[in-house]
Amino acid sequence: MDHGQRVIAPLKDQVAEAGSTRKPLLLPGVYDALSARLAQAAGFEAIYVTGAGLANSRLGVPDIGLTSVDQLADHVAAISDVVDVPLVVDGDTGFGNAINVRHTVRKLERAGASAIQFEDQIFPKKCGHFAGKAIVPLDEMAGKLQSALDSRRSDDTLIIARTDARATNGPEAAVERANRFVEIGADIIFIEAPTSIEELRLFAEQVDAPLVANMVEGGSTPIVPLDELGELGYSVVLYANAALRSAQRAVTRAYAELKSEGISTALLDDMATWQERQDAVGKPFFDELEQRYAS
Repeated sequence: MDHGQRVIAPLKDQVAEAGSTRKPLLLPGVYDALSARLAQAAGFEAIYVTGAGLANSRLGVPDIGLTSVDQLADHVAAISDVVDVPLVVDGDTGFGNAINVRHTVRKLERAGASAIQFEDQIFPKKCGHFAGKAIVPLDEMAGKLQSALDSRRSDDTLIIARTDARATNGPEAAVERANRFVEIGADIIFIEAPTSIEELRLFAEQVDAPLVANMVEGGSTPIVPLDELGELGYSVVLYANAALRSAQRAVTRAYAELKSEGISTALLDDMATWQERQDAVGKPFFDELEQRYAS
């Protein structure tokens, strides 16, 4: 879809520039096609398709591994169809073993993913900031990552290797896994749920690769300013569910007001206007198409 004249750099170039300038690439989490449109309109040049967002918004369930690869691929395709910016996609565990990972990479590439993230939890997985996680053996994860790298059709499709070993086995185990993932050839490394700024610094010092910092409000990791994360050595910063949780609060308030008062008057100042809504979903573009193809 034509979204204007803004030129968007390939994700690989954005990540490289973020590392060289120590100005991290900030990725907002999107949970449907509308939120993706809004993120692009806000000026973000890449966005994160969150697995938790898919589970929460499409199925209304927690992030505990209940979504399927087909649901994820359909979700990514719908988002890809309405934005031009690169999509970083949460591929969870790859939905099985190394063979399943191959299938997942192929489907998500076709759907429009520019990068795919895989984690080393057992299947089914849990949110990285939930208790009770378990991880697969390192050699098993190594095979899954190698499968992902071998299966991508384009070297421009980045593979992000995530480890949840910090929570299950401690910081040293997380560093060991991260460095193994670097040796295998992962493009970006994601150590989930460090518990302090000291651990964030430790991981950046001991892993020589582009790194992800995941800022989860109320989660295990402290919220650190973007520039400080850049100085620590992080190239990518996620705010995976800030928008979804903000929307949840706003919708809850709207329903409570309607139920209580039976009218929406008190909500008008917080609502998008009628025209803002139509603009957000591209109605002027489709109006122009209708005129172009009118008989």
